[in-house]
Amino acid sequence: MTSAGVISLIGLALVATVIVLLLKESRLTTLALLTALAAGALILIRLLPSLSDLLEGYQALGAVSGVSSYYFGLILKIIGIAYICEFCAQLCRDAAQNALALKIELAAKVGILMLALPVLSSIVKTVIDLF
Repeated sequence: MTSAGVISLIGLALVATVIVLLLKESRLTTLALLTALAAGALILIRLLPSLSDLLEGYQALGAVSGVSSYYFGLILKIIGIAYICEFCAQLCRDAAQNALALKIELAAKVGILMLALPVLSSIVKTVIDLF
């Protein structure tokens, strides 16, 4: 994504924020929430091509670095879980659902720990084999 693309996304977010605030002042909270969700979805849709390029770049980096594709895939999955759950939790907070946001964050942490378990097991096994 170019700097112009980032600036256009920032502009979209700022315009959406102003509209959401105006709708909230007019007590149109449902419409404000839908506007915020639509703006967030539009931003994500505009980011998809860049995310695809980024994923290809990281896969090429993994191939060149000699890191096992299994471990490299785990790293990418962990990063994906973290970003997706953070985005979802922020949407919940925007909808004044803080308790639900906390549950999503907890689910992300558990998911990340589950994905990391084989790596941690491998490290512990290697350390034990050294002694």
